[in-house]
Amino acid sequence: MEEEKRFSSSLSLADEIADVLRERIVLGEYGIGEKIKETQIAQEMGVSRTPIREAFKQLEDEGLIEYKRNRGCFARGFTRQDISDIYAVRKALEVLAVEWACQRMTPEYLKQMQEQIDLMEFYTRRNDSRHMPSLNTSFHDIIYNAAGSRFMTQVLRSYKGYIDKNRKVVFYKQSYLEAILEEHRSILAALAAGDTAAAKAAMARHLDQSQKRAEEIYHLNPKE
Repeated sequence: MEEEKRFSSSLSLADEIADVLRERIVLGEYGIGEKIKETQIAQEMGVSRTPIREAFKQLEDEGLIEYKRNRGCFARGFTRQDISDIYAVRKALEVLAVEWACQRMTPEYLKQMQEQIDLMEFYTRRNDSRHMPSLNTSFHDIIYNAAGSRFMTQVLRSYKGYIDKNRKVVFYKQSYLEAILEEHRSILAALAAGDTAAAKAAMARHLDQSQKRAEEIYHLNPKE
């Protein structure tokens, strides 16, 4: 099938299809409760049903679609309450993580974070959002490592899927890149200065703004 040639070889076909469908759900192209038709996707993308079913399984595991027996798959998306819950937990964890990290910071961790900031700036200047989610994840992972708590690492690992998914969401709009870069610079500056209060405040502001960006992208409003 000729259409399959447009997919890159770096990811599996199922991964590529999942990325396309994930973006549609995130951006509201599939409404909550809307059926996602396997045959329609197969025809549109020129692929067989097997990788589509594998993609559906990925999205079901992520909580983005719901499979209903004998009825098919339906978009779930996120409600305002979902986003609020995710960020409430994330804020509690990451503000504590940055507090501990500030107390246990080393020059090597600071160097690693600066490297991520430099790369973020490089791609921000080029309005290239593709690499930003992974750089963002690496920056926060360094903070988790610097926190030096095995227990927190385990908690964050169990929550990582939700965190990574929402990080990807906020990079769908290139207009956010500069603000996100500046927020990370503020976090790093506070850590480099050894200012725990400033680091916690910078992390809290970053997550508050991240929540607002996610709500905007999901087209949520206060009444939802």
